Amino acid sequence: MVGRSFRGVVAALLLLVVAFPALALETFQKSKLTVETAGGGKFRFDIELALTPGQQAQGLMFRQSMAADAGMLFIYDRVQPASFWMKNTLIPLDMLFIAADGRIVNIHERAVPESLDSVNSDGPVKAILELNGGMASRLGIRPGDRVVSPDIAKP
Repeated sequence: MVGRSFRGVVAALLLLVVAFPALALETFQKSKLTVETAGGGKFRFDIELALTPGQQAQGLMFRQSMAADAGMLFIYDRVQPASFWMKNTLIPLDMLFIAADGRIVNIHERAVPESLDSVNSDGPVKAILELNGGMASRLGIRPGDRVVSPDIAKP
């Protein structure tokens, strides 16, 4: 009886995913980047790339945790002001807003999980790097430091 019931639930979930593809979670390409600080620090991160509108809308939503050396890099097609919120995001995040040349414009530390408050760039940016909350402070990452990534440099 339990086996049949379980199969029924799995079948219903698969039907929902097929019928409503928006319910399916996005997948992300992997890459690496380095944050170089004015103090000489070089910190490498294994990142996921949020490139498409669907990936950018989902971001790190629904994640229970993230490795200490991990992050997500949101890259825009053009330089623009950016605004984020934490709806359905379960872990606190640091958001590093990055200019086209890789310079960190501003940092919002420890964004509150599930908050609907807007977190904004201090001007037009090309990319945003999300790291675990408190990481920027722990590593001494500040505005003016540089994010080195071949993915940001792509046209």
